[in-house]
Amino acid sequence: MKVMLTPFDALIVVDVQKDFCPGGALAVPDGDKVVEPLNRYIDLFKTAGLPIFATRDWHPEEHISFTINGGLWPVHCLQNSEGAKFHDGLKLPPDTFIINKGDRPELEAYSGFQATLLESLLKERGIKRIFVGGLATDYCVKNTVIGGLNLGFTVFVLLDGVKAVEVKPGDGDRALKEMFSKGAVGIVREEVFYGDRV
Repeated sequence: MKVMLTPFDALIVVDVQKDFCPGGALAVPDGDKVVEPLNRYIDLFKTAGLPIFATRDWHPEEHISFTINGGLWPVHCLQNSEGAKFHDGLKLPPDTFIINKGDRPELEAYSGFQATLLESLLKERGIKRIFVGGLATDYCVKNTVIGGLNLGFTVFVLLDGVKAVEVKPGDGDRALKEMFSKGAVGIVREEVFYGDRV
């Protein structure tokens, strides 16, 4: 498959934060391996003059997702903490739209669309297709992809730019199958081009 970028496309980089990378509080196995592939997508979208969005968990200390507050996960991505910062190697342009999610203590937010401005920012720019990669395949990537599909966007999953938590073995593959069953399309960087550039 070959996909040509158009003025109706946007890139969404999901939660490539230090706490989700090796050494972080909630590390995704090989989570840092998405950085270089995503940088290649970022470079292409930047060259094409297309918008780039980056979501990030931005949790208050009393967030519902933390085990100490009755949730599933260790404390991670606290607002303004080192762990909440994007991975040092991720080359986001200065004009990247930063989308904070999970910033209300009572609201879990796996999707970049949940209680954020992401949908309205995309729609006011006439975006019809979104290209989604980041961390983790089986949680925030999956929910952002499905959220986008439910809102009427065409969604491409960047297969070379995602990694799974795998709480249960096979969770990543199951997440991909669920996304595909709902209409998402999986692609890799070599299949995307703009003008004469691949």
